Amino acid sequence: MTTTTLAVLVPLLPFLGAVAGLLLGRTAPGLVRPLAVLPTLTAAVIAVVVAVRQGGGKPIDAATQLTPTGSVPIDLALRLDGFAVLVAVLVGVVATCVQIYSTAYLRDDPRYPSYAALVSLFTSAMLLVVYSGDLMVLLVGWEIMGICSYFLVGHYWETAEARAASLKAFLVTKLGDVPFLIGLFALATDAGTFRITGILDAVAAGSLDHPTLVALLLLAGVAGKSAQFPLHTWLPDAMAGPTPVSALIHAATMVAAGIYFVARLLPVFAASAAALVVLAVMAAITMIGSGLAALAQDDIKRVLAYSTIGQLGYLAGALAVGDRGAAVFHLLSHGAFKALLFLAAGVVIHAAGTNSLAAMDRMGGLAKRIPDAYWTMTVALFALAAIPPFAGFFSKEAVLVAAEHTALGESGIAPVAAGWIVLIAGLLAALLTAAYATRLWLLVFRGRGAEAPDHGREPLAMTSVLWVLAIPSLGFGMTYGYLDDWFDGHSLAPTVTTAVLGTGVALAGGLITYGAWRTLGRRPAAQVAAPPVAAVAAHPGAAPSVAEAEAVATHTAAYGDIASAPNPADPGRVLLGPLHRHAASGFHLDAVYHALFVRPVRAGAELVRFLDREVVDTYVRGAGTGSNWLGVLVRRAQTGNVQTYLSALLAGSVVLVIAAVVLSTVNAGS
Repeated sequence: MTTTTLAVLVPLLPFLGAVAGLLLGRTAPGLVRPLAVLPTLTAAVIAVVVAVRQGGGKPIDAATQLTPTGSVPIDLALRLDGFAVLVAVLVGVVATCVQIYSTAYLRDDPRYPSYAALVSLFTSAMLLVVYSGDLMVLLVGWEIMGICSYFLVGHYWETAEARAASLKAFLVTKLGDVPFLIGLFALATDAGTFRITGILDAVAAGSLDHPTLVALLLLAGVAGKSAQFPLHTWLPDAMAGPTPVSALIHAATMVAAGIYFVARLLPVFAASAAALVVLAVMAAITMIGSGLAALAQDDIKRVLAYSTIGQLGYLAGALAVGDRGAAVFHLLSHGAFKALLFLAAGVVIHAAGTNSLAAMDRMGGLAKRIPDAYWTMTVALFALAAIPPFAGFFSKEAVLVAAEHTALGESGIAPVAAGWIVLIAGLLAALLTAAYATRLWLLVFRGRGAEAPDHGREPLAMTSVLWVLAIPSLGFGMTYGYLDDWFDGHSLAPTVTTAVLGTGVALAGGLITYGAWRTLGRRPAAQVAAPPVAAVAAHPGAAPSVAEAEAVATHTAAYGDIASAPNPADPGRVLLGPLHRHAASGFHLDAVYHALFVRPVRAGAELVRFLDREVVDTYVRGAGTGSNWLGVLVRRAQTGNVQTYLSALLAGSVVLVIAAVVLSTVNAGS
């Protein structure tokens, strides 16, 4: 089979698996799990074959016209370059691990068939985005992911938190999609085509009439999809969904789509220096703000959610300095260790019976009870903190090196200001990342209380995928010298300056956090009060199971007032000081949105309701009342007496005669 034929099968197989899973979920429940795992696994294997065949060489393009659409045609097109084939491998591998993990994690969930089908459809949509060579076809996958995320985040729709989180994710991403769609049409109008190759040719020829406007409109959609400031607020709340869904969204789909889109069309954004500076500022605020917020979260999944936002800021920063090779390299590295972190967090939640870090800090022996999660999560946290020789070190250094070159005026693509913004913010974010990664590890695995409850051994389907993902988390960064052809052909090796600075601030962040934790541990017991561990606890009396452990993540206290469960022994509280309360609430950005958007919309709705009921309905009721009164008068006049009718007729005739005489007299006098 040709490479293009194999590439078509990659998104098609998960789609067929989703359709078959929905059709056979009730009639043949025994086929649900094979239909969830096998098509996705096969797609991942084929994606590897496509990547090997493409080999980082010349891009492979294939297209067929769907239907005549006038001046701007829409084609069913594929574009297989080094970025596309590697990202497709990432999506396939992570999606396969998530599907295998979910067979055990949601084994008792009655809605597992629909869940598995939606995950397969989600995977298919992302693969369509990755391989698409036409922006309108890409938009189809882009929107399908938004719909799937709505249903998957709201999987536990019985809880108000899941319903609110799914609606928020849908609305916030759609808020960015509106200008994104306008930007796509404007771009296609300038270039005369939706084909990515045609657009890139138009950019090279300088045919774009409004590059800054188009780039800024597209960035709005990217900010929503990839959770960049100020449209990032939906991502932490999306933790109300199942943990495997969090792993898929945060590692390989949805949030990766926006970054991948900018990487694919980077020349469009590079045509506007203003757009790159805006992207750099957006990335800097995202990196630093999310790092501070992660230090203050009590929920383990929310810590990882803000961590994802911060790493996406790194990716956006790499694109802002014009280096898509570094961006995609970190995208692949981050996808591996972030999927591992979320799946390991699911094992931790199951073992601890809670997702509260304050509660886990009161437990002892958790590391011994779940050794697979302990060791693999440790590897992933080292990679997240960018400690050599783990994957995150090499990929994050590639971003810092790109920022350094731009700051020194060696880029030729992005303005110097963008380089300095990304470089300084990246170093500060490295300090914060190591700090919250160390804090999470200490609170989860170095608890100083009674033995953790024994909920039994975790299923092999859950623990095995952790070790699969631990391999790239540990060793993927060392492949940079062998994958240069896939990354625009330039080396991604770290420099001495960025390596020393990046590693130095990371070690400093980790050591400062560890020192604060040790200091708190020496305080007398009276000064370190026990946190209200029931704030995020399992259902009382519930038998421990994987499905019930997931319900822990949807309790009100976990997603309501985060500061309601203070833990004085938390090093994050010491490090942030008075900033802790604000960081815990995401710097009140949701409150700002509520004041700026939610309240005015609700007030407008109340005004419309008042006008409808009290004004419009008043006229409607008045018209009805007048008709009723007229009917009453007419009905009373219908007596059935002929003499009455003749008298009325005679009286009316007399009135008409008198009126005629009066009018004629008046006219004659005038």
